[in-house]
Amino acid sequence: MKGIGVILLLVVWSLSGIAQKGYVPAPENLKARKEFQDNKFGIFLHWGLYSMLAQGEWVMTNQNLNHLEYRKLASGFYPSRFDAAEWVAAIKASGAKYICITTRHHEGFSMWNTQYSDYNIVKATPFQRDILKELAEECKKQGIKLHFYYSHLDWDREDYPIGRTGRGTGRSGKSDWKSYYRFMNDQLAELITKYDPAMIWFDGLWDQDQNPDFDWQLPEQYAMIHRLKPACLIGNNHHQVPFAGEDIQIFERDLPGENKAGLSGQDISPLPLETCETMNGMWGYKIVDQNYKSVKTLVHYLVKAAGRNANLLMNVGPQANGELPAVAVSRLREMGEWMKVYGETIYGTRGGDVSPRDWGVTTRKGDKLYVHILNLADKGLFLPLTTGKVKSAVVFKDRKPVKFRQDKNGVVLELAEVPADMDYVVELTLR
Repeated sequence: MKGIGVILLLVVWSLSGIAQKGYVPAPENLKARKEFQDNKFGIFLHWGLYSMLAQGEWVMTNQNLNHLEYRKLASGFYPSRFDAAEWVAAIKASGAKYICITTRHHEGFSMWNTQYSDYNIVKATPFQRDILKELAEECKKQGIKLHFYYSHLDWDREDYPIGRTGRGTGRSGKSDWKSYYRFMNDQLAELITKYDPAMIWFDGLWDQDQNPDFDWQLPEQYAMIHRLKPACLIGNNHHQVPFAGEDIQIFERDLPGENKAGLSGQDISPLPLETCETMNGMWGYKIVDQNYKSVKTLVHYLVKAAGRNANLLMNVGPQANGELPAVAVSRLREMGEWMKVYGETIYGTRGGDVSPRDWGVTTRKGDKLYVHILNLADKGLFLPLTTGKVKSAVVFKDRKPVKFRQDKNGVVLELAEVPADMDYVVELTLR
């Protein structure tokens, strides 16, 4: 039966129109996609030399810092309080099922012991520890998937063709695309073969958007990754409809179908979806940014993402000393407490039969439809549900019955109280 299911998935995928230019995902890739969708919740970690300046991950280009001067930060980078076990445990306590960490951000510094550049955390810093290796080992111990962010652009290397960002970092402008492309592919192959990530999460294609003829040679790069590890998922934060060879669609600072931040106006594909968002205001650590979102806001974002059939990748910016900010750890723990109760209504679900509304969203798993009421000042709720007949309705948290009426137009829930929980969940069992 499993073999037949995989064949059917392959057929559906081929007919979807996404498998253009010859890319047909392997059976193990399709399995990884389903597991990714089931996991629903991950934590993003933006960590690099920029954490030392505590002004966010774009400080190098925002302040036009000379790349040779910036490199000197490495000689003082010593995150003495970094503990992979503590990090993974804190993230696991949130209910998150995977971690995505920046292996090389736009600053060009590699956070692992790469043989293709001495500008890395082992060779260039007094810390001399491979944090990716330690994280990868700890994630396997604690049962957490590990994804790798990798920047397509570089504000430091001379061979990277200068784009619209990083123009004030003092590089000569004498680019060598063949050299840079070979460097990237060597690093990517090294990351996959040595650290076994579940996903490569690309960013930076938009840096060359003023040069429409620029060829990133993505098909060859994607094919190499899938050849080395067919199950390795590929996502690219290019703010467009996914290209051939990509396995998920990414939305930055917006839920699928929304475009409040101006980065997510693209159509929604049939691929697995993920939206990434910050816990406070920045991705990388910024010492003056203590504007952390409330637990309610974060839970609502997770629920709204699930109701739109997407995962939430929520960001934490580690400090230069290797610690996760205390407020972030507190938020992780509080979200975890909520997930202990309501995780069943999130994990393994897909977007529900009723599309997102002002009052909330629905998620679906098997014959269960979970109605997540986030904003309702009434005891009555109409659901335009015409896809199935409701067998029973209960309040999820205490299993108390909920009265309901159903006709050809939908279902009316008659609640015993005006919902006051940050997410008041009603479980419907459908025939």
